[in-house]
Amino acid sequence: MSALLSSTPFSAIFAPSELIRFLLPTQSRLQLSSLTRYRSGFKSGTSRSLNLRCCSTMPLQDQSENRLCSQDSLFYSRAFWVTKSIIAWNVRAGEGECYLYASRKAGLCVADDGIQGHDVKIKLERTNYGLPQQVIEKFPHIRDYAAFEVPATLDFQSLVKGQLAVGIFNSYGKCASATGLQLSGILDELFSYTGPLGAVFATEAVSLYLWAPTAQAVQALIYKSPSEADPVEIVQLKELDSVWSAKGPRHWEGCYYDYEVSVYHPSTLQIEKCVSNDPYARGLSADGKRTLLVNLDSDDLKPEGWDNLQDEKPNLLSFSDVSIYELHVRDFSANDPTVPHEFQGGYLAFTSQDSAGVQHLKKLSSAGITHVHLLPTYQFSGVEDEKHKWKYTDIEKLNSFPPDSEEQQALITAIQDEDGYNWGYNPVLWGVPKGSYASNANGPCRIVEFRKMVQALNRIGLRVVLDVVYNHLHASGPFSDFSVLDKIVPGYFLRRNADGGIENSTCVNNTASEHFMVERLILDDLKCWAVHYKIDGFRFDLMGHIMKRTMLKAKSLLNSLSTEKNGVDGSSIYIYGEGWDFGEVAKNGRGINASQFNLFGAGIGSFNDRIRDALLGGSPFGHPLHQGFVTGLYLEPNGHDLGDKANVERMLTVSKDHIQVGMAANLKDFVLMNWDGQEVKGSEVLMHDGKPVGYASSPVETVNYVSAHDNETLFDIISLKTPKDISVEERCRMNHLATSIIALSQGIPFFHAGDEMLRSKSIDRDSYNSGDWFNRLDFSYNSNNWGVGLPPKEKNERNWPLIKPRLADPSYKPQKSHILAAVENFLNLMQIRYSSPLFRLKTANAIQERVRFHNTGPSWISGLIVMSIEDGHQGVPGLSQLDPIYSYIVVIINPCPTDASFANLALRARSLQLHPVQMNSTDVVKNSTYDASSGCFNVPARTTSVFVEPR
Repeated sequence: MSALLSSTPFSAIFAPSELIRFLLPTQSRLQLSSLTRYRSGFKSGTSRSLNLRCCSTMPLQDQSENRLCSQDSLFYSRAFWVTKSIIAWNVRAGEGECYLYASRKAGLCVADDGIQGHDVKIKLERTNYGLPQQVIEKFPHIRDYAAFEVPATLDFQSLVKGQLAVGIFNSYGKCASATGLQLSGILDELFSYTGPLGAVFATEAVSLYLWAPTAQAVQALIYKSPSEADPVEIVQLKELDSVWSAKGPRHWEGCYYDYEVSVYHPSTLQIEKCVSNDPYARGLSADGKRTLLVNLDSDDLKPEGWDNLQDEKPNLLSFSDVSIYELHVRDFSANDPTVPHEFQGGYLAFTSQDSAGVQHLKKLSSAGITHVHLLPTYQFSGVEDEKHKWKYTDIEKLNSFPPDSEEQQALITAIQDEDGYNWGYNPVLWGVPKGSYASNANGPCRIVEFRKMVQALNRIGLRVVLDVVYNHLHASGPFSDFSVLDKIVPGYFLRRNADGGIENSTCVNNTASEHFMVERLILDDLKCWAVHYKIDGFRFDLMGHIMKRTMLKAKSLLNSLSTEKNGVDGSSIYIYGEGWDFGEVAKNGRGINASQFNLFGAGIGSFNDRIRDALLGGSPFGHPLHQGFVTGLYLEPNGHDLGDKANVERMLTVSKDHIQVGMAANLKDFVLMNWDGQEVKGSEVLMHDGKPVGYASSPVETVNYVSAHDNETLFDIISLKTPKDISVEERCRMNHLATSIIALSQGIPFFHAGDEMLRSKSIDRDSYNSGDWFNRLDFSYNSNNWGVGLPPKEKNERNWPLIKPRLADPSYKPQKSHILAAVENFLNLMQIRYSSPLFRLKTANAIQERVRFHNTGPSWISGLIVMSIEDGHQGVPGLSQLDPIYSYIVVIINPCPTDASFANLALRARSLQLHPVQMNSTDVVKNSTYDASSGCFNVPARTTSVFVEPR
């Protein structure tokens, strides 16, 4: 083998990742296999040889301490240059001298007597006092590392442009340990920048600005078209204080460009020539191959009336008035025959005023829905921008298979990475609309059509929320076409673990908002969408992986935007997100993160998973048959073993407490009587793991929901969890019941598109790449998409034995009459919510004063939730008057399979009557009654009844 290696390029024998493992000693190979390092750094199929420098054929071992200083040491970055004067490294006390090594040409290698190939060797002095407090606050995960002082006279700007390593020697003068460095600390301290970035247009010129402090050279390759092979101009950028810039003629506008960045990359230990888009790109060629030089302020890119759109936006008096409808751009129209074919699945479908989909949105808007939340619409990977490259499946063939067949999913998954469908949670560039939703992915078409979509939605009374995914990027490393940020400043934009590998807890390539220029990019991007696309809200994917500081700055930045200066009213932009606390950021592991508990008092919304789990049962990660409040827990068991009857009844009572806290906006300090008869705060009602249920300080901090794009649809999970022998009508009632609780709760109600139409994805728990077939919406109300085959094997096979008999049973499938009833019920619920401000109280104090729960404590009627909301009277001491129409409201939620009665002395002798909307509906809710003399209410099975006291 050694003879072969001496005459043959390594890359001809091994894939690059296998080559590394061959060269490393066994122990190091095991260490490397356990690391998640630059996943795109050694891409399979890359046609390049890897130039590993080996100064010694064997690892160096200190026999007295049994430690390795081996060839693989520099593939790790276990030391942190945290400030210009301090390097932190987790090495033991008592070890000898420590040195910093630098090589401009990336020639460092490990030898018997230390590290060779360096241009610079600097002795570091170990301190006795550890890391300073400000460093620990910025890097809490390395709080116990040793601190080494760096001389103040160094040329830091030059040093960070090459390969860097540190080595420490034992008492025998041998290298005990060596490693590369992570540079985010020193880059933030010395090179943070607040000036212009991206392409800046002036009257006579276009200027380019790129922040790249570690780059050795940068040039821009200018192209006349998106596809021509050779640039018409190559421009060398000049560096000043970490920013590279160049000025060109104004006629560059409409051209395309790439950056070629010469930079040391820690994934290859080499100086790489990385070809990349501009991180501040505002336009792209198809599939993001090149950045389009586009001026978003150009009148040519503005639909008629665009500059005055702020004046046409629907009114929003308070964030407590927000209600959200979550929708995927392609789902909305890909299968709608009433949309012109060329618009189907794209931005312009929202401009088709007479289409079935737009007519449905108009109904939602008229009933009260205020915001449409669009799943990712930035440039993401997984879908080719050019439609002629897509593959399709024969619809007639798919329709020919039985409802429980494996054939549909097999055909869909065979082309799932080559069709036109993906949710889009694999970001490439945050600041450019996705090209596949435009009629032409090249040029400025995507910009114009995106603006037309926003304008059309605003004009039918709906504000627009963007789903932003700032927590991770699709690719990293110097080679992938989808890698951008990690080519510009390698190792900086992505969050790295203690060994230097990229953290992947979000999915892949976690970003590091705790770094100054990452945070700045996020803030600049938000401002661009708000100002140039007039976006009305932002939903932050995995918000808990973003620092709280970043979220507070985002809120402040958006709030500062004004109609006079920016053309938008930033005070009406609502932000919310997923405040889950897990991975390396959990328990403030990388600083104070934007988790549910940490956001108390921030005025930023977070999804309330407590009410979701209590309503449905278990959690998305638990047993699929675990029942909840609306799916039959205790009241209609499905046979899944949850313990004895007493335990199951207690589970129902606990679920009821969780729901009641959620209906009171999940407030931390809301006081109610729990199932045991004790007065407790929302934070004293506990989940199964001991964490508090209530965590919010105000209603706008709670986003209540029972389903979203993730996991099964509401109708599907109900069909899975309920007993097999109940009717489809009963399952539809449960669907109505669940949406009614969300619609009538304090806080922000959130609905997944199609919940109101009994939407099904054939029980697919993760349809992110399941094609149009499993994600179809039918606004003709003829079908809810139930029974279109077993859901894709990858995420669902484990549950196929449960799913198959349900899909095969024709009695599970709703008819058009069921879907129409569901739509009517949903519209009625929203009309009720917006018929009184008492359903949308603005403060925690107002909720505590006005909202009461009855039927609490140990002597309760099983399952029944009874909530009252009280208003004051004009000129009467006590509560202020908020509602000019109703002075008192009672909401009764009956999940039981039979009619229920409830009497309460506190509710006697009132002038209550069924809400007019329900009284005039075609639903059985109209049979609800109230007897003033006894204070007794009668409510039909699986029904939410609303009683009001007119003034």
